[in-house]
Amino acid sequence: MLEYLRIRGLALIDDMELEFGDGMNVLTGETGAGKSFILKAINFVLGDRLATDMVRPGRDKAQVEALFTRQGTQGEEEIVLRRELSAASGRSHFFLNGSLTSQDAVRALRPALLFHVSQHGQQRLLQPSYQASLIDAFLPDPSVVERKDALLRELKDVSEQKRALLERMESLSEKRELLEMQQKEIERVAPEEGEEDRLEKARAELKSVERLRSRYEQGLELMLGGENAGMAAMLGELERLLHELAQDDESFTPSLEALLNFQEEARELTRRFRGTPSSDCEYDPDELEARLYELSQLKRRMRRTIPEILRLRDEITENLSFLDACGLDLHRLEKQERELSKKLHVTLEECNEKRRNAATRFCAALEKELAGLGFSDRVHVEPDCSPHEVWPQVEDKVKVICPACVEDRYRLLWAPNPGQRPQPLDKIASGGELSRFLLAVVGVQSANEDATLVFDEVDAGVGGVTLNRVSDRLHDLASRRQLLVITHWPQLAARAAQHFQVSKEVRGDETFTLCRPLDDKAREAELRRMAGEES
Repeated sequence: MLEYLRIRGLALIDDMELEFGDGMNVLTGETGAGKSFILKAINFVLGDRLATDMVRPGRDKAQVEALFTRQGTQGEEEIVLRRELSAASGRSHFFLNGSLTSQDAVRALRPALLFHVSQHGQQRLLQPSYQASLIDAFLPDPSVVERKDALLRELKDVSEQKRALLERMESLSEKRELLEMQQKEIERVAPEEGEEDRLEKARAELKSVERLRSRYEQGLELMLGGENAGMAAMLGELERLLHELAQDDESFTPSLEALLNFQEEARELTRRFRGTPSSDCEYDPDELEARLYELSQLKRRMRRTIPEILRLRDEITENLSFLDACGLDLHRLEKQERELSKKLHVTLEECNEKRRNAATRFCAALEKELAGLGFSDRVHVEPDCSPHEVWPQVEDKVKVICPACVEDRYRLLWAPNPGQRPQPLDKIASGGELSRFLLAVVGVQSANEDATLVFDEVDAGVGGVTLNRVSDRLHDLASRRQLLVITHWPQLAARAAQHFQVSKEVRGDETFTLCRPLDDKAREAELRRMAGEES
């Protein structure tokens, strides 16, 4: 039950507080006074979208709070919802019992808190799919529909797997010869992960050692040379010359000593040049070059890098293995499809039988409700069954494994007057008849529920004695449920337990929507206004 509603900064509403009670709560007022804003606020706090231009000018946000009570497992429990809409960002935030929550969580609560019946609901009532859902909701055990839907989803999934498998089989079968040829080409060269990089690194190392050896040889040639052509021989000649000069001129002695020291360094350098550098590379240069050439030719023929070729090799192996094993997978899927088809067929027979019984009981209950809403005692509603094949028959080469799975889907046909042929609602129902038909549906649906029922001008197009019948029916519902009714008819408003008047007021340059509960005197004046009496 909706006990309390507070709206701030929404459209023409500045700050409004409403306390609702048991039974029928009626909102009345002139057209355009703002009754719809109150309903928008209720739907907004329960998850509906609201445009940012609905935030009142001058306010940074719109805020709606609602207090609901309902019977829980531990007795009566309170649910406090709050939602805020920012005018700047357009973002909104939900709060449940003071804690931030999600829109999905609030929407999941909505069916237990509120059932909104509007003129839009009349249009839904004309849709065969919605009529079918009404009958399904009347099933004593809806799990049979859930089982049917689950089996159908599973069957479609298996069928999709089978289709994808057959498509892949067909595609790969056409390419098998090419795949096998590529596989042989790759296996002949047998490239390894990272092999090309290792070989390139080894080649670089070998080239580096070759360059070093060449320089050692060049150094040794400089030091030794040929006949008296090397540096060592020339230094020996220079030593003898300086030795003879130093005997006659002692000033050459330091140069001689320096030369002797340098000769020792030169001999050490010669010894180093004689030690030709060696390589730790495990590859033979010729074999290495041959292997790199083989890999490059493979890359050229395959038009891929070595890593791509290795991935291709794995893909080819997987695809060829798939082709070899797909027969077993296909057999498994076909067996699964047959078994699921049989289960679906049995479940549909059960579902169709229960739907047939539910449709009969639902139509009988509707006839009873309609008779109390101003229709003839002989008003007739009947279910119209249309079989739909939801899965074709499954057969092998010689016999049918499972017949086609057929689902019975229902729509409502009615004859409001004796002697009429039952026809669909969209063919013969007027606006007023749809309003009463929708009220009858709500009456049938709501027998065991406690959510607040909101009626938004469902009495449109109804008048006279029939309006009194509608008023009686709403009053009867109000004895069991909380109702929130928006109406322009005094006959309905007069039956309310609580009456609220919605009005507009201009203060300076601003317009405000107001809503106030009416005492007996004010209520009498409002009923006279609704009846068109002059004050």
